[in-house]
Amino acid sequence: MDTRGLGSQLKDSVPICELSSSTGAYGIQDTLRTGFTSLKNELLPSHVLELSEKNFQINQEKLSFATLRNIQGLHAPLKLQMEYKAAKQVQRLPFLQSSNIALDSLKGNDDCIGFEDILNDPSQSEIMGEPHVMMEYNLGLL
Repeated sequence: MDTRGLGSQLKDSVPICELSSSTGAYGIQDTLRTGFTSLKNELLPSHVLELSEKNFQINQEKLSFATLRNIQGLHAPLKLQMEYKAAKQVQRLPFLQSSNIALDSLKGNDDCIGFEDILNDPSQSEIMGEPHVMMEYNLGLL
């Protein structure tokens, strides 16, 4: 049997997208690349406080809006949410990083130093795009 021709046939018959997925050709997970999985890890959080920490900011906003509503009335949280939405819509060009200083000022985070303030420096980012290409993509020209 000639194996030289067989290698080229196999190479051409296997699509590239199947080689990069986590499951093999027969639908079996590639344990060497992805590691062992457990159904328990997919259903339950790994720690008791994980859900609490994940939803901390949302819970703080809900509590703040409820307190504001009880003190000042219904108009105060509605006005604040409208200002949040307006501050989120303000954007720079797609290739420029935005500091979102207006949104941070509204939320009261402008005087806090967090993880993202130190380790999220745009000048050290690995992703740098071409301004003209990014604008053409944003405008739908590409």
